[in-house]
Amino acid sequence: MNQAVKAIAITRGFVAPNGIDLIAIPAFTKVEIDGEERTAIRFMVQAR
Repeated sequence: MNQAVKAIAITRGFVAPNGIDLIAIPAFTKVEIDGEERTAIRFMVQAR
């Protein structure tokens, strides 16, 4: 989670000089791992 948030912040800084403003929307989602349903966090990253 920590690395994902850092990666989004670094990427925002990288693309900002090109006039691209990224937003990240965190959301909970269900995933199946080894036959068990788990809760995960998903980041939807979009240009604004």
